[in-house]
This record gives sequence, C-alpha cells and structure tokens, in this order.
Amino acid sequence: MARAADTSSSRGGARRGRRGADRARPRKYTRVNSEVVDYKDLNLLRRFLSDKGKTRGRRVTGLSRRHQRQLSVAVKRAREIALLPYVGER
Repeated sequence: MARAADTSSSRGGARRGRRGADRARPRKYTRVNSEVVDYKDLNLLRRFLSDKGKTRGRRVTGLSRRHQRQLSVAVKRAREIALLPYVGER
C-alpha cells in the first residue's frame, strides 16, 4: 500500500501547486504606491472590476492576499453608499 502512495506523488502531484510560482507576476497594485485601498478612490476600484461589476480574482489582478481583501472591503463600502453600482452596464 505504501507503493501506491509513492507512485501518485511521482506522477507530478507535488508539481501541480507550483503552476505559476516560477515566474514573477507584476503587481498592478504596486504601481499605485499606497498601502491602504480607499473606498473613495473610484478610479482605482474600477480598475479591478469587470464590465459586469464583479470583482476580479487574485490571479487576474495580481494582488497580494492582503490587498485583495482590502479591495473587496473597499468595493463593498463604495457600493453601500452608492459610489459604485452593484450591477455593471448591460
């Protein structure tokens, strides 16, 4: 039974998680040069929203986990006070 576990790991099971880890992905957020995402900065928030009004994922935006979380909170706050629409253009 130990042999079956060895063959599954030799098939590339360990490699699967490192799909894009070798290349350095440029971060869009680092060009802005600010630490905190502000809900009032609509130009910045719109850059990370799709045309339907959905927040783009971390793989698409290239943001770190912390900045992606700040972005989602800022978008939710901006929507709550009607600075951004909940649904995009149709």
